[in-house]
Amino acid sequence: MKDPTPLAESNSPEDMSGVFTVVAVCAGILILGMIAGAGLWMMAAVTVALVVGAGAFVSAQWSVNVVAQREDLPSEGRDLEVLIGSRVPVCVAVTNNGRLPVAWVLAEDLLPRAAGGESMQHDDSVARVRMPPLSVDGARLAVMTLWPGQTKHLRYVVHCRRRGYFQIGPTVLETGDPVGMFRRYRLGTRPMFVTVLPRIELISTYEIGSRRPIGEIRIRANVMPDPTRLRGIRQWQTGDPMRSVHWAATARTGTLHTKIYEPSSVIGATIIVDMHVSTNPDHNEPIRTDLSVVAAVSIAAALHDAGEPFGLATNGRDAADRVRTEGFLGDHRIGDHFEVRDAAGKAAVMLAKNDRLRPVMIDVDRGPLHLKEMTRTLARLERTDGLTLPDFLIETESRLSSETTLLVILQQAPEETVAALVNLSRRGWAIAVVINALNIDDYTRLAAPLLAENIHVSHLLDQDSIRDVCREQMMR
Repeated sequence: MKDPTPLAESNSPEDMSGVFTVVAVCAGILILGMIAGAGLWMMAAVTVALVVGAGAFVSAQWSVNVVAQREDLPSEGRDLEVLIGSRVPVCVAVTNNGRLPVAWVLAEDLLPRAAGGESMQHDDSVARVRMPPLSVDGARLAVMTLWPGQTKHLRYVVHCRRRGYFQIGPTVLETGDPVGMFRRYRLGTRPMFVTVLPRIELISTYEIGSRRPIGEIRIRANVMPDPTRLRGIRQWQTGDPMRSVHWAATARTGTLHTKIYEPSSVIGATIIVDMHVSTNPDHNEPIRTDLSVVAAVSIAAALHDAGEPFGLATNGRDAADRVRTEGFLGDHRIGDHFEVRDAAGKAAVMLAKNDRLRPVMIDVDRGPLHLKEMTRTLARLERTDGLTLPDFLIETESRLSSETTLLVILQQAPEETVAALVNLSRRGWAIAVVINALNIDDYTRLAAPLLAENIHVSHLLDQDSIRDVCREQMMR
């Protein structure tokens, strides 16, 4: 499959300064030879000039004639979607379309350092190696010699270890004259984008609401009385419907009594995932945020299986928007021949406007397509320093569905967050909170002020506890 790409070339500033120096030296030698009548000097100047000219011509021809294209790409305009643990084969074909043999060309398929490199995580003064989201089997860099019409391949396999949105490429081609006076860089192929979907924990018994037309979640505001949830009886008052009369109590006391029902909200849930950097600290990354994402997508899948509506609201950032905004920065290694890649980087940028303070919202809906969209969005979700959770709730309250439970998944609950959740609960919203904390003491400390306001709180300890969290939501 052809990969048409706008090509970009670049000459190193060191190359151009070297050329000017050689030209100046040749001109000086030629002038001295003409003045002194030294034919040897003139021959040397002409020879050097020929070598410089031939080098410039050869390097230009090699750079123009060597092309690259990706093979086995997904459909045009679509990202490749895989599951965690999948292996993605990458193949870049490098071809010499010219009539001259190419002595050397260096082809490298770039990969973001944060996606493929190991990093250290410090926890309780113990350094641990954190698994990179991507690992590579094979070489992403190769030096090739190409005869006219010859094609060689750069093959390697990307092992997807964590969920996320990753850019593979672009391929940068570097060549130059045999003497080493010229270096040229060329963007060989566009990058490809891979979305690694999170795992879904199958929860067959989970229900955030009832499958009946009237739900099972108590709220403070009487949206509608639920005849299946009898709370008590009282004396009949003017305006009470006759169908609510408790005839047994009326017969015993001789006075009309009416039934009192629990108010309930409509079925479904709007899942709110807090992804602000201040409440998702670095020392918990990426384990705890990935756990929040797995819990959110698992709950959404369970609601889908139950036929319930579900939606998503988060203050995180979509990694696809980040790529469109920042483009590919690459591994600019200072001090060697990879330093000059400005043209290749500019050609790889996806131009689109991105507002980092803009919330990521998916309206409440049903159906498999809706679940697929929500899974993709959660897979690409990243932490951001934009809106905190309280600011996010204020900003998006008018867009949140009042007919569903607001299921908030967070790691930390500072005073401002507690105040925002309590305020929503007191104004009639159905609020449930899932605290994503490893330490039971941290969970107790964070849950205490919420429980004091009669807000249901669950503890998300690890991936195995997702089912327990969902069961608590169903039985509350």
